[in-house]
Amino acid sequence: MKRRLSTSLVFLNLSIGYRVFGHFGTPIKMNDRPIIGVLAQDVFNPQPHRNSFIAASYVKFLESAGARVVPLMINKTDDEYTRLFKSINGVLFPGGRVNLKTSGYSKAAAVFYRLALEANSNGNYFPVWGTCLGFELLTLLTSGELLLSHTNTSGVALPLNFTADVRDSRLFKDFPVDLMESLASDPLTENSHKFSVTTEKFTKNEKLKNFYRVLSTNTDGQNEFVSTVEAYDFPIYASQWHPEKNAFEWTRPYIPHTPPAVKTTFYTASFFVNEARKSFHSFASVEEEKKALIYNYKPEYTGTQSAFEQIYYFD
Repeated sequence: MKRRLSTSLVFLNLSIGYRVFGHFGTPIKMNDRPIIGVLAQDVFNPQPHRNSFIAASYVKFLESAGARVVPLMINKTDDEYTRLFKSINGVLFPGGRVNLKTSGYSKAAAVFYRLALEANSNGNYFPVWGTCLGFELLTLLTSGELLLSHTNTSGVALPLNFTADVRDSRLFKDFPVDLMESLASDPLTENSHKFSVTTEKFTKNEKLKNFYRVLSTNTDGQNEFVSTVEAYDFPIYASQWHPEKNAFEWTRPYIPHTPPAVKTTFYTASFFVNEARKSFHSFASVEEEKKALIYNYKPEYTGTQSAFEQIYYFD
């Protein structure tokens, strides 16, 4: 999984999906109809038909790079999650504020994380992305410990302090040089978290240190924390910052909307969707696929009362 394709590649559009040809002409089939599951999370005060939700910006984030989205509902059985896992091509754990140990969100994520590890270990490619709370949850699922520390990072945009390992990263390798320079010098990554995994705690935890490559860190002025990671041997990625907000959320003044900030959204989305193109899971039928897609639900405009411009609510 550590092999990297040469940058000297030829791309052809084919009806079965595009193929990538290396120097020796060996074609690698790709899935040009990726479907990614976005995990819903618990509503604090449930009401009829409003027991869980997904912020629409995560859906737009993935759709902007050519994926379709299936909402993954909370409080389903392991069998239902397994069936969905075999039908989708990747999963995104979004940000939020629910409990990392007892919520329906965390319990469902644990199932998909386990299934992803099993599948990838058996050569069945399946990528995972965690944003903000999703980042924190992945560190818990990997280490078995809650390693969060309080940081003053609720509502601030920051540049990324790249580590030396970023040179070998999969996530950032196709980002333009000028965008990488902007990410390193300008406040392009929006942070909305009160807790973080400090660099000290991360490096002292053998499970985390051996599983993830740290690509960037940040600081709140007192505590340095890990802000971007990718697994060494699995297509698992996480950012403590929000790549989706720059292009799709407008309710907070600290969200950056400059051209480099918006490019960050789309290059990040493009990377993860291209990871999902390497998965060939599929629904049992076209009818089943259509019933599962998020097109069956309507987002509500919530920008006057929420940090999100639009929200999908579910039973």
